[in-house]
Amino acid sequence: MTQTDRQTQTTAAALALGDDALVLSHRLGEWIGHAPVLEEEVALANIALDLLGQARVLLSLVGDEDELAYLREERSFRNLHLVEQPNGDFAHTIARQLCFSAYQHLLYERLAHADTVFTPLATKAVKEIAYHLDHARQWTLRLGDGTDESHTRMQNAVDALWRFTGEMFQPLPGLTIDWQDLRDSWTKTVTGVLGEATLTVPTGPQTGAWSAGAGRQGLHTEPFGRMLAEMQHLHRSHPGASW
Repeated sequence: MTQTDRQTQTTAAALALGDDALVLSHRLGEWIGHAPVLEEEVALANIALDLLGQARVLLSLVGDEDELAYLREERSFRNLHLVEQPNGDFAHTIARQLCFSAYQHLLYERLAHADTVFTPLATKAVKEIAYHLDHARQWTLRLGDGTDESHTRMQNAVDALWRFTGEMFQPLPGLTIDWQDLRDSWTKTVTGVLGEATLTVPTGPQTGAWSAGAGRQGLHTEPFGRMLAEMQHLHRSHPGASW
């Protein structure tokens, strides 16, 4: 592989990981003013800011971070389908966060011990993501092993989002890791939390299939277009403005 090919793959990986963080940051930011309790509004906002900081570093490896965030068209984004899913109720947000944070934590642990352009960011970010994962775990336990209503909502959320998890383990060119090991570790982590929360791991073709999406190829689910229009509206309405 030539140096140019390696650089192209690194750029593609940085874009994919940066888009994951950027899009999920925006989704979590949508809870500001709407979270169920004030403490959670602060917690979700802090997680969103952590992810935004990661996105800035990663997108800066590719080009101008503002242009990449606010001026690209939908088909140019390379984020996972999972992170673009609507917040839904609080249980859906927590289920999405559990699935993604477990994946991101395990991935960044591996990147932190590699000698790549991603190592400095991963070394710092893995500490932040450990908190994100613990936050999602605690709420999964609280809702899953809570009232009948909270249990049902949490189970419905896991069932609805499970089909988006397979895409996380599609190998990303530019990242040399054992993807099967990552998937096995993720499965052990997440199913362990679900079991502790008295929740059932989804099974069957409608909920349990590892149906990989095409977000990495720039094909997104319907809610993403609406979210992107909202996220980019201010920047596109006032081109060249600064604050």
